[in-house]
Amino acid sequence: MAEHYLDAKHLLCPIPVIRTQQKIKSLLPGDLLLVECTDHGVLADIPAWCRIHGHKHLDSFDEDGVVTIKIEVGAD
Repeated sequence: MAEHYLDAKHLLCPIPVIRTQQKIKSLLPGDLLLVECTDHGVLADIPAWCRIHGHKHLDSFDEDGVVTIKIEVGAD
């Protein structure tokens, strides 16, 4: 299991979701992806995307206006 990072700050939806999808395609099941965004719409959009595509939304938190979403890559 490896941990990866995606900087999606200053991008508006749906771009953070699209970038997340692109990044996850290059990862292995069980890998962790931390996505940082400034568009708070991702708090609903990325967890919903994860449910649809078989990935696990582990955590979301907002620190100083930057939302970090932690995802465990599923088998997809």
